[in-house]
Amino acid sequence: MLSPEAQTVLDLVAASGAPRIETLAPAEAQRQFLENLPALQGEPEAVREVRDLVIASPAAEIPLRVYRGTGCPESGAPCLVYFHGGGWVLGNCDTHDTICRWIANLSQGVVVSVDYRLAPEHPFPAAIEDAMAAIRHVATRAEALGIDRDSIAVGGDSAGGNIAAVMALLARDGALPPLDFQILFYPVTDVSASQDSYTSCAEGYGLTTAAMRWYHGLYLSDPAQAADWRVSPLRAPSLADVAAAFVLTAGYDPLHDEARDYAVRLRAEGVSVQLDENPGQIHGFLSMDRFIRAGRPAVARAVAAWLGPSG
Repeated sequence: MLSPEAQTVLDLVAASGAPRIETLAPAEAQRQFLENLPALQGEPEAVREVRDLVIASPAAEIPLRVYRGTGCPESGAPCLVYFHGGGWVLGNCDTHDTICRWIANLSQGVVVSVDYRLAPEHPFPAAIEDAMAAIRHVATRAEALGIDRDSIAVGGDSAGGNIAAVMALLARDGALPPLDFQILFYPVTDVSASQDSYTSCAEGYGLTTAAMRWYHGLYLSDPAQAADWRVSPLRAPSLADVAAAFVLTAGYDPLHDEARDYAVRLRAEGVSVQLDENPGQIHGFLSMDRFIRAGRPAVARAVAAWLGPSG
C-alpha cells in the first residue's frame, strides 16, 4: 500500500500543475527542479562544517562540497563520496544537501558531494570521468581532508547511485583507489527500462517511465551505449569482489526491479549486501523529508550498514 505521506506529496505535485518533465527543454527542467524541490524538503540539519572547493581534472573543473559532521574527528574520519540524483540531467550539490548533512552527522565523518557535469551538454562518459577524478582527489588528499584513506565509501541516489555502483566496479578493477562500501539509493542499474516495474509503476507515482526514457536519451549520445556496463552496471560481466553494499528500493518506483535485481546479483556473486525494501514509498522519497518522515531513518540504516550501528 502506498504510504499516506507519499500520497500527500503526489497530491501536492498534481495540484501544482507542473508540466511533465519530458515535455521540457533540459535547461527549463533544471530550472524548475531547482525551484520546486526545496518545497518538499525540511530545514537543513546543522553540521560541524561545510565548505566548497573546486578541483581541476583534464576535462573540467569540478565543484565539490565537503561536509564534516557533528562529532567528526580532526583526522582519520570515515568518508563517503556522494553523487546526486537527477537523471544525469538535473540537480547539484544544493538539491541533495539534506541527505549529505544526514550522512555526515550519522557517520560522524566527512561527506564529499560531487557536482559532476550534466547531460545533454556533457553526455556519457562525462559524469563518470568527473566522479573518478573526485575519488582520486579525495584519496590523494586524505590527510589534508582529515579522513582515513582506508575508509572511503561511495554513495548516491538514482543516477547518482548508478555512478556510485560504477565507481565500485572501477575500484575493484584497479582503475581507482580501493573503496570499502557503496550506498545505493534506488539506483539506475540497467537503462534498457525493460523490467516489470517500468510497466507497473509507469504512471501515477512521481517519476514516470516516460521521464526515465527522456533521461536515458539525453545521457547517451548513442543508444548502443546502453550495453556499456559503465551505463548499465547490471550488465557488467562480473560483480564479484566489489565493495559491500547497501541497496535501497522504493516499492512504487519504475526503478524498483533493477535496483532489487542488482542487490540480488551482488549477493549471488558473493558480495555482502543489505537490501532495504521500502514497499510503500516512491522514487526520491529521501529528498521529500518535509512530508515523508521515512527518509532520515533509511539513511541511518545505510550508515549503520557501512560503519556499524554506532557509526
